Amino acid sequence: MSIAEDRFGTVTRNRKGFDLRYVRHLKAPIERAWAAITIPERIAAWFATAEVQIEMRLGGAYRLRFGSDGPYAEGEITAFDPPRLLEHTWPDPPHPPGRVRYELKPDGEGCILRLTSFGVPAPYISSLAGWHIFLDAIEPSIGGVLVDWTMDAETALMEVYKSRLPWLKALVDGAA
Repeated sequence: MSIAEDRFGTVTRNRKGFDLRYVRHLKAPIERAWAAITIPERIAAWFATAEVQIEMRLGGAYRLRFGSDGPYAEGEITAFDPPRLLEHTWPDPPHPPGRVRYELKPDGEGCILRLTSFGVPAPYISSLAGWHIFLDAIEPSIGGVLVDWTMDAETALMEVYKSRLPWLKALVDGAA
């Protein structure tokens, strides 16, 4: 698996868990990128076909369901500045809720997307690979191309992350 260095997310540990950070340079204007991260049907095109409901306002609900029987998360929008900033909580019971922050900045004819997932609990550190795959699917989805998510692809990518970060391998594999 060959991946450009600038595609990898970074991980930092803090007292609340882990913070995951990513940067993507999109060849789409900020308005189209904003639509991709705020319109439920467009989110579903890149985020594992999630069912999404968003109340687009500060304090509004941010709800996700992955499949009819899949995991469900209901958070709250904690920062909102269209078309540059969206942040919402991400519940991870029994752990304290994390936060997911999308920041957009114009860059020539495109834009820069920075995503940070704050406070990821250790049991969910594998979301490092998931966010990577989902973010790689945003640009094609803006152009109308759906990218299929598979757990096999996410698992394979997590192996690449573990090979790059030995401490991560120990954490994910249970320090065995």
